[in-house]
Amino acid sequence: MTALHVNRSLACEGLACPLPVVRTKQAVENMNPGEVLEIRATDRGSVADLQGWANRTGHQYVGLIEENGVYKHYIRKADASGTKAELTFANRTTNDEIQAKLAKGDKLKILDVREPAEYAFGRIPGAVSLPFGELEEKMTQLDPNHEYYVVCRTGSRSDMACQLLAEKGFTNLTNITPGMSTWAYEIEKD
Repeated sequence: MTALHVNRSLACEGLACPLPVVRTKQAVENMNPGEVLEIRATDRGSVADLQGWANRTGHQYVGLIEENGVYKHYIRKADASGTKAELTFANRTTNDEIQAKLAKGDKLKILDVREPAEYAFGRIPGAVSLPFGELEEKMTQLDPNHEYYVVCRTGSRSDMACQLLAEKGFTNLTNITPGMSTWAYEIEKD
């Protein structure tokens, strides 16, 4: 394999969403246009998260190498004319508001975009697993006319999922924040 020229490396092993993206964003801000950042992460979700972040911000996702459970991501910083302002999905709700709806008996369609292992160890009752990395290929299984509430661990990955679904014509989406990291109510487990 051809050796990759990397200007900076970032160790994110052992970190979960959203930390690999947060640290990548901070590192890229301190780099020059055209420079390449290598991000090493062990969170499988980092694959979709970092690709999505690069796509949303205009930086080039150069590629990925997986070695022994470590995902090595390569991102090239765009020049100022190539970057895009990072957007936040406008329609949000809180964990408390979701719990209040569930307590009233509302039948909510909740999409959990975390990785399968995260979903298995605790989820909002009735939530359906649809990992962010599989969303684009499986969104045809969803009805774009239904109302969906989207959740992840912290609201970051679910924000990206809402933006992606909205780009594909889904109009009734709500991002649940801050997500499962602070969900203090009943959960289902496998």
